[in-house]
Amino acid sequence: MVRKTLISATAFAAVLVLSSCSETPATTESKVAEVKKDLPPEPVAGQSAFYQMYKPAREWATDLMPLSLAGNDIEGIKSENGKYPMWTAVFVSPSKREARTFFYSVVDHGSDVHKGVTIGGPESWSGPTAKSRPFQNSQFNTNSDAAYKAAAEKAAAWLQKNPDKKLSMVLTSTSHFPGPVWYVLWGDHKSGYDIFIDATTGLPSK
Repeated sequence: MVRKTLISATAFAAVLVLSSCSETPATTESKVAEVKKDLPPEPVAGQSAFYQMYKPAREWATDLMPLSLAGNDIEGIKSENGKYPMWTAVFVSPSKREARTFFYSVVDHGSDVHKGVTIGGPESWSGPTAKSRPFQNSQFNTNSDAAYKAAAEKAAAWLQKNPDKKLSMVLTSTSHFPGPVWYVLWGDHKSGYDIFIDATTGLPSK
């Protein structure tokens, strides 16, 4: 009788443990989801947005290659340190001779761009030029926030005198460089400061 009671008590304790284990993650996940839901949207780094767009882009063309990636500002969400609330990527397909624009945004933007990934229609693409060449994913090692940091270190003296200049960042590839580069620009082409950061090494390019 004592043995049966011990077995029953042990079994009951095991059920309680298993029950608590199964309920805790669900409760934790629910709380995390509620916290995330309440948080305001934040800008993201380029690589995060890029790979969100790359997945559906592969469904369009398996031989696709990235042509460019640009950060975009959205009113009400501050872009900072190489992170943006929206990114625009252009992919090309050599076999289709087409280009396609993809958008990744942390919020709905206007009537055409929605939260998450938005896919634009295909356009004809004649092939690479000296000013615009596709590149390989393997060459895209330096994220936008790291590129910003490297650029800001080089531009430190200028930025100290011009702290409020608007930042623009575009990942591109031209015949002037062996691989893709981040083109970082504060202000405008006439009176601003610009620098190229190698997207593979993360170092300034000449």
